[in-house]
Amino acid sequence: MSAAPSAQQITSLYESTRAALNAANPDLETIRTRLSQLKVGLVQITAQSAQVAQDSSFQLLKRSILEMGAEFSIKTGDISGFERYLAQLESFYFDNQLGLSESKVMYPLIGLNLLRMLSENLIADFHTALERIDLEQLQNNQFIVHPVKLEQALMEGSYKKVWQARSEVPTPEYLFFMDILMSTIRNEVASCVEKSYTSLPFADAKTVLFFTSMDELLNFAKQHQWVVSPSEKRITFPKTAENTRLFQGENIMKQNLAYAQELERIV
Repeated sequence: MSAAPSAQQITSLYESTRAALNAANPDLETIRTRLSQLKVGLVQITAQSAQVAQDSSFQLLKRSILEMGAEFSIKTGDISGFERYLAQLESFYFDNQLGLSESKVMYPLIGLNLLRMLSENLIADFHTALERIDLEQLQNNQFIVHPVKLEQALMEGSYKKVWQARSEVPTPEYLFFMDILMSTIRNEVASCVEKSYTSLPFADAKTVLFFTSMDELLNFAKQHQWVVSPSEKRITFPKTAENTRLFQGENIMKQNLAYAQELERIV
């Protein structure tokens, strides 16, 4: 077994990896390799010296490495990796027995994790996580307030508010989970639209599905095997046994479409 690296060596590797991650065009594979080396180094140091492992400076270094790993996971779209890093960070964020100073990225990462739960429809986990957050932060911290308001909009079925929240993210990293959430919402709306209408004009379909460009709408229609008529500028939905009869949500869908059109006229 190779000798454990020193805390100084781990610190140096962390700093170089952090610089690489912050670069304009980061080499993600190199960073992935370095992160693995850092995690192995942390385990080796902990196994070799309990005294060093309990030192506050080492714990700060460990926290920083885990936070960098969480950030890297978002950059690479590794949701399960992000979840694992946040699970390891919980002891630093909610059970700080060493009295470490509060991390500057603590609430941005907690907020991202709340968004992850919403994007995966883990509502019970979402509310359990909220119980661990101070009331003041729940009410005033922009990184926490954003997912809290988002969950309220989802519970109301106000997808327009969810869509608007995409332009109000407190940090660009939130867009990763916002886009996953919007994709889920579009598929739900699409299922209702198919049952509520035989066809829709391009403009109406684009509005009700929250697309910003016609290309996005047409690609979405192709994925769902809808019939597209460029000459009529209309999308026709396939007939099924389920939508040959009046769908009970038809009035709601029509109201939502009218509401969305009215909002566009106001804007």
